[in-house]
Amino acid sequence: MKFVVIGISDHPNPFFTPEVLEIIKNGKVFSGGKRHHEIVAPLLPADAEWIDITVPLNDVFAKYTANEIIVFASGDPLFFGFANTIQRKMAEAEIVVYPTFNSLQMLAHRLVMPYHDMRIVSLTGRPWPEFDKALIERTGKIGVLTDREHTPAAIAQRMLDYGYTDYQMHVGEHLGNPELEKVTTLSLEEASKREFTMPNCLIISKSSLLTSHSSLQFGIPDAAFALLDGREKMITKMPIRLLTLQTLELPKHRVFWDIGFCTGSVSIEARLQFPHLQIEAFEIRPECEVIIHENARRFGAPGISIHMGDFLKQDITNLPHPDAVFIGGHGGKLKEIMAKVLSVLSDDGVIVFNSVVAPKVMIDSQKLWNEACAELGLKQEPPLHIQLNDNHPITILKCRK
Repeated sequence: MKFVVIGISDHPNPFFTPEVLEIIKNGKVFSGGKRHHEIVAPLLPADAEWIDITVPLNDVFAKYTANEIIVFASGDPLFFGFANTIQRKMAEAEIVVYPTFNSLQMLAHRLVMPYHDMRIVSLTGRPWPEFDKALIERTGKIGVLTDREHTPAAIAQRMLDYGYTDYQMHVGEHLGNPELEKVTTLSLEEASKREFTMPNCLIISKSSLLTSHSSLQFGIPDAAFALLDGREKMITKMPIRLLTLQTLELPKHRVFWDIGFCTGSVSIEARLQFPHLQIEAFEIRPECEVIIHENARRFGAPGISIHMGDFLKQDITNLPHPDAVFIGGHGGKLKEIMAKVLSVLSDDGVIVFNSVVAPKVMIDSQKLWNEACAELGLKQEPPLHIQLNDNHPITILKCRK
């Protein structure tokens, strides 16, 4: 099967080369979105068959039975476009592409803005993680493809919520359409209160050299966090926190679970130092939900998924399986928690737990750890002993399958 994929803009009278016009003239089966059909309908042969591209896409591909299908797609079909979908769905198909400028290229052209250094993020039918990652990494210029949920206003509000305030937003609407095209440059505050027509895309660029989080160090000072009841003892101290993250081998892992997050210090530090991670944070104390949200906003750490309630009673079957797990609290049920984690832990996954050695601690947590590892067949690694100032000694424990 052969696909000829032709890129078009939003212009009601698109320009095509003589080669492309000849292909359209001799075509039999055509496909594209409803908007594409409206634009190209006058150019199609009288007996042309048209297949709308709608969801679910499996139903669309089931209709693709002809030897050759001509597809109209927005912009460059290889730029988050339908040609990529064809490659994924029908790997053996022959594909010929005739692209035009994609929407972000056109927006950069209208702004006379060099875009070789622009980082591209698609939020069209996609969640926030890649956009959050670009923010955390202090990217200077971000091109964003939007949809009806991830609107310019919603994007601007997310940036304001997490303190990424030193950007301005350039929004392009109906690019390529001479009657409807509009390009607007606004502050994030202005964009958060505006509505824009679809389709649109945007470029976010820094308005200053320093960001609101540019002074963030490797390791957030403990005193900077909002604390549970103001108790400094209810936070994993910064040096311990960084050693714990190192022990978790986070640079090579993808999904991190933080069980018993309390103030969220471990999750937030992990999010900022390793923004590629998907983080699932669990806590039984309801008052901690407000605290982790406050701290995440304070330090610019969007994208942490929060789960409130008893971990042992939560349904974890549909959550992304972890390859790194930190148990920050156990309430005397360390064995049960480890057994539940083990049911979803990836084959190369690790579990880390910090055991406090203190005279008033009634539960010997290291003994519980050793017993759990033996019963569950987990392989322990040599423990790391550390003591900060006059604080009680801590043993960082680690095991794997």
